[in-house]
Formats: sequence, C-alpha cells, structure tokens
Amino acid sequence: MDFVGNILILEERPELRQEIETIVKFLGCEWQSGEVPDCLSYLDSDNVAITLVIAGNTGSVTPADLLKNHPLIPFIFTQAHDEADLPREPNMIGILGKDGTYEGFLQLLRFCQSFNSMHKNLKRSDNAQRLMKFLVGKGKAIQEVRHLIEQVAPTTANVLILGESGTGKEVVARAVHSLSARKNKPFVPINCGAIPAELLESELFGHEKGAFTGAITNRAGRFELAEGGTIFLDEIGDMPLQMQVKLLRVLQERVYERVGSNKQIKCDVRVIAATHRNLEKMIADGEFREDLFYRLNVFPINTPPLRERTDDIPLLLQELIKRYFEEHKVGVRFTQRAMESLMQHEWFGNVRELSNLVERMIIMHPDEIVDVQDLPRKYQYGPEAKKQDEISEKDALFDLFSDTAEEPDEDSGESSGSDGAGAAHDDLSAPFAGVLPPEGVNLKDMVSQIEIDMIKQALAATDGVVARAAEILQMRRTTLVEKIKKYGISQTAE
Repeated sequence: MDFVGNILILEERPELRQEIETIVKFLGCEWQSGEVPDCLSYLDSDNVAITLVIAGNTGSVTPADLLKNHPLIPFIFTQAHDEADLPREPNMIGILGKDGTYEGFLQLLRFCQSFNSMHKNLKRSDNAQRLMKFLVGKGKAIQEVRHLIEQVAPTTANVLILGESGTGKEVVARAVHSLSARKNKPFVPINCGAIPAELLESELFGHEKGAFTGAITNRAGRFELAEGGTIFLDEIGDMPLQMQVKLLRVLQERVYERVGSNKQIKCDVRVIAATHRNLEKMIADGEFREDLFYRLNVFPINTPPLRERTDDIPLLLQELIKRYFEEHKVGVRFTQRAMESLMQHEWFGNVRELSNLVERMIIMHPDEIVDVQDLPRKYQYGPEAKKQDEISEKDALFDLFSDTAEEPDEDSGESSGSDGAGAAHDDLSAPFAGVLPPEGVNLKDMVSQIEIDMIKQALAATDGVVARAAEILQMRRTTLVEKIKKYGISQTAE
C-alpha cells in the first residue's frame, strides 16, 4: 500500500521516535519528526500539509487537545495511551500496538486514507460540503452517486432512485432536494407501499368534505403540501396500476383534482421516486406502466449495496456513533479487529442493518469498547471468531457428556430416586446420557434443543426475569438475551 500524504510523528522519547521513524521509512511514506513543541507548529502551518499524526508521549499536550484542535487530521496513538482513556472523536483512528502486525498497521493507514478522502477539500462549494454530510464514504460507487446528485440537483428533472432496501434512497432524495433551488420549500415523503390502495389517491391529492365515508373535512394531499418543493414517492413499484394512470397525468399536465372535486389544481412539484424492485421486469409482466416509467426515469441514480463498499464501514461507524452520541450522550468504541470483522459481513440489510447494529451495541455496551467476541455471532469473522466457536463447542460437548452428578451421600438417606435435588438432576441428564444411537444424531441440533429447554425452564422458574434466569444458568445477562433472540423464546413464564 502506498500511503499518500505526509506523516507527523509526535514522541518526546528519542528512542521510541526513532522506532516509529524506521517503520514509516520502511513503508516509503513522507514524514516529519523532531522535538514535540517544534513539530506541533506543523499542524497549523500552511506550508506543510499533514495528513496523519502518529502520537506517543506528547508531554503536556493531551490527546483530547490534539483531537479537538485538529478535527480534520486523523490520529494514530501508540501504546503510551490506553484506548479506553482516549476521547471519542471521529479523527481518532486507532492504537498502534507494541505487538501489532505489519498488516494491522497497514489497516490503520487505510482507515486514515478513508478519513482523509471523506474530509479533503472542505473549502469546496457549500453543495459539496453538504453532500459529504448526507453520503458518508470514499469509495468509487458512493463518489459516483455524489457526482450524479451534484449534476441533477440544480435542474427540475424527475429522478428515479434504484437500489436495495436500506441503501439510503431517501437520503439521496433529500440530498437532491437540499442542493436544489427548492431547498427552502417542503420536502414531502410518502411510502406508496405502506398506504392501502383505496386511500392512496386521497393521500396524494387530498379530498373534499363528504367525498367518501369518513371525509368529514377538506384535506390537502401530499402534492398540495409539497407545492414549490419536492415530493418523494418511495416504493413506487408498489403503486396500483389505477393510481399509476393518475400520477402519469399529473406528471404530463401538471394539474390534479382532489377526490370528490372537479376543480383542477396547478402543480409545481419536483417528483423523486424510488424503488428496490425491477421496474423493467414489472413492465414486461404488465405490473407497471411503461409510459410512467419513462416519465420518472429521466435521471436514474443507483444506490450501491453496502457489501460493494465495505471500505466505507469504518467511516460509517464513526458517523453513526457520532450522531447517536449527539442525541443521547452515550456512545461505543469498536476495536480494529471488530471493524475488520464487520467488513467481512455480507450486509443484506445494508446501511440500515449497520445502523441497527450500532444502536444495539450502544445499548448493550454503553461507553465501552466492543471487540469481536462482543458482536452478535452472525457478525463474527476471522481467527477470533473461529477460536470462540471451538471453545463454545468444547464447552457444549463437555456439558453434554461429562458426568457432573455428585455421588449420593449414603448417610443422608438421599437416592437418585428420591423427590429431592438428585431426582431433578437425573431428569435433566436423562435426555442426553451420552449413548450414541445406531442411526447417528445431529449433535448441533441436539445441543441447541438442550439450550432451549434449559433457558425455558430458567425463565419459567424466575417468572420471566432474565437477570435471575442468567444467574441460574451461570451466564452473562447479555449472552442470555442474545440466545433468547436467537431461538425466538418468549420471555414470559410458561
């Protein structure tokens, strides 16, 4: 990897500074170093452009001051700092560990490149700055989307946004509106698939009093509310054919009538539509009007799925955590290994799935550091996840086949057939006595069923109180919550 830019090394101790210089020199990077007070002047210099700071022991200058005073420069800290004590700032990229691998350092440099790509040229036009806030990422696919938005926003052309669910189609629509001449007028979204067919016309065009049962007053529709601005027709592919005809007339004639009225209302509204469906296939199947498609498809924009832009995940994580922190004053930190694991996931739910995961991790680990083993099982990849699987499998097999029953105390008068604790233990061990049937057994399903049975019994015994059930099962509460969700177990006592 060729790191493009100039690295500044901040380290008071000459021997450690020399070690960092050797690493940076080996990678072929340009760098600046020296006494900390002298080097700090580079950060405010117009003559030397610093694109990354590697900071160790910086004397009286704290990491918080460095990060907050230079928000557009990414920082990598050395083991002189504890990651848990470093401020949660978007430009804090990670820790360069003493035992860090060559690949690990390269990954940190990639994150720095991503950060710089997103924040470079912030003195560009206001439109470009706002686009960076709308659409986080530095990959070719998202850059192409930003370019298309900048091209179409100043015009009055209709826009059709295509892409999978969760890829941010409404974000793109809002960006087009925000950069257009209509930005001070309303942006009115409506989900065409979420409204019953018989009510959709009223929602779009409004109705007159008495037009139908329940119409007790006059009501303005979404087109009327969006006058002078933009209407966003989400999931246009779910619009009934009858409504497609009426929408086509509005696009052609720029007039419409309220339900129950024959008075024409002029329409000055920009239409942006979106769908995750294949409209051309729907046209071939007779489910979507071809003439409406060409009216909407004046300027198509395709939103890329997250699995095609995994390099943007670190930046997206930073932005999502930042937004949540601004609203709720609580956040979370992902280790480098956790981020690398997330970058290997398929993300069929796209950015929406990533956003949900971030919120989930903040709830489960508020203001903590999340590592690979803290992620839900489906997001765990790499050696750590494999190691965890092996440990879990060994534990399950040990619990399944080991004889943990204590020998009965002859003096106590208790026996395995009594009604006491011994009987209860025999009942639990009976289904999995360790005898392999001739036809074989699906061990994974068997272990899962045992888990389900034990969890249900624990919840029943504690009246559905998860914390108490976790104590009985001798596991963390968060682990039990994950298993309850995984198996779809009701938390109410049965």
